[in-house]
Amino acid sequence: MDLKTIKTFKTIVRLGSFQRAAEELNYAQSTVTMHIKSLESELGVLLLERGKKLQLTEAGRLLNEKGDLLLKGFENLQSSMEDLVHGESGQIRLGVMEPAASFRIPLILSSFIEKFPKVQLSIHIQSSKVLSEMVKKDEVDLALCTAPEMNQSLIFDPIFSEEVVLLMPTYHRLANNERIALRDLEGEQLITTNSYCPFRRNLEQQMIEVGINPEYGLEVSNMLALKHYVQCNFGIAIVPLIAVSPPPVGTVIKKIEDFNSELKVGFMKNTERSYSGRAIEHLIEVINNRLKLDECISI
Repeated sequence: MDLKTIKTFKTIVRLGSFQRAAEELNYAQSTVTMHIKSLESELGVLLLERGKKLQLTEAGRLLNEKGDLLLKGFENLQSSMEDLVHGESGQIRLGVMEPAASFRIPLILSSFIEKFPKVQLSIHIQSSKVLSEMVKKDEVDLALCTAPEMNQSLIFDPIFSEEVVLLMPTYHRLANNERIALRDLEGEQLITTNSYCPFRRNLEQQMIEVGINPEYGLEVSNMLALKHYVQCNFGIAIVPLIAVSPPPVGTVIKKIEDFNSELKVGFMKNTERSYSGRAIEHLIEVINNRLKLDECISI
């Protein structure tokens, strides 16, 4: 069913005349007549009783009632398609690792949502390892996380460094030390995340480089939960500074002088897809600019 013919039919009914409908629609009268004949032929019913005064048949009354819904639905679909083509609508699936997902991204998104209210934004919070797979499989459009392992299908654009610190109970033997070095952690029970966590891998590598074999206590998969286990005296932990500022009651944060405590965080993208489009380009720009300008939290 041609939507043009429905619009012609509705115009005839509203104006009560083929000629007036032709004038309003800027058609030849023969075109208007052809539209109605085509519509009646396709539906297999008579829609208008021709005479001195046009009369709707029962089928015509039904089409007149339902025609507005058809036209409105088409207009909405056409508008949505135009928005999608121009990058004003659609869906963006953003993967984010902690602690950025909880402490950074929520503060950034309001300006984006205000500018692109028709875009559905979907946030997926996972580890960097899981996000790498999701980007490769096109389960998210892009991810904000640490650098992935070498992979030809992924590219990584660093944005900022996530600073990490040592968190311990206030009565721990190192709590009052003015200076703490990696060697001071020898023999300590470390509360850590999963073995594939970049924060843990960074710590392990640097401890091994100075001749220390890490000793682990609890393994807690959620990075943001580590501080609660330190608070309950299960051990000490290396945690993102932003997640423990201020530190929980009964704990203290310390820098480790010879520990490179910064991890690069950036956008991970799939080399096989395009990132063009007003909405996604703006989202990348907003996050990029804000995170680069964020002042580092210091202790």
